[in-house]
Amino acid sequence: MIKRNNNMTTDIKVQMRGGNGQAVIKNVLDKGEYKGASRLVATITLEPGCSIGAHIHENEEEIFYIIKGTATYNDNGKTETLHAGDSCVCLSGQEHSISNETENETLEVFAVILTY
Repeated sequence: MIKRNNNMTTDIKVQMRGGNGQAVIKNVLDKGEYKGASRLVATITLEPGCSIGAHIHENEEEIFYIIKGTATYNDNGKTETLHAGDSCVCLSGQEHSISNETENETLEVFAVILTY
């Protein structure tokens, strides 16, 4: 199966998980287009000053891969800076958030949420 860019849907989440601004979610694959146990395969774009607020994953885990930009990542209360090419995972029972605290750089992240 091949899915072309122009066939991918985009959702805009305002103040996602209590964050600032908006997160643009581009669904790379939709549920039903693959057989694996996941609920999200997408890119997330955060413009400067935008964020996804802190939240805990239960019975699932989320993987981020930084495609472009610089992210401020909350890894269970510890703040880390992630750059293009870096990745991280939030396991079940853990908390995380991500933000773009730059002044003029778009943050683009590939995200997968795997469910149990």
